[in-house]
Amino acid sequence: MNDVQAEDKTLALITHLSGIIAGFIVPLIIWLINKDKADKAWLTGQSKEALNFQITVLLAWIVAVVLSFLLIGFLLYPVILIGNIVFCILAGIKANNGESYRYPVAIRLVS
Repeated sequence: MNDVQAEDKTLALITHLSGIIAGFIVPLIIWLINKDKADKAWLTGQSKEALNFQITVLLAWIVAVVLSFLLIGFLLYPVILIGNIVFCILAGIKANNGESYRYPVAIRLVS
């Protein structure tokens, strides 16, 4: 999408990359601020995508912690951590180029 504004690209980049540190908080804020603005449709879509992915990551952490009591959840910790970092960086790069990114592993709760 070449008609995406530079400000929207930057906000989408921040939205995706913030998931590495802040989880779902920043995508939620960006989505709530822009969801009713017609001119921010691309940014809203990207923030919704990031929000869904970070909710999925949160659920994965919960499952991993519960499974830790069976001593197998500890194996999931590095997978979740590395997966979150890699997918957030890939999404951020695409967003900075004005391209829509769809996470391959995400439960679509927010639509």
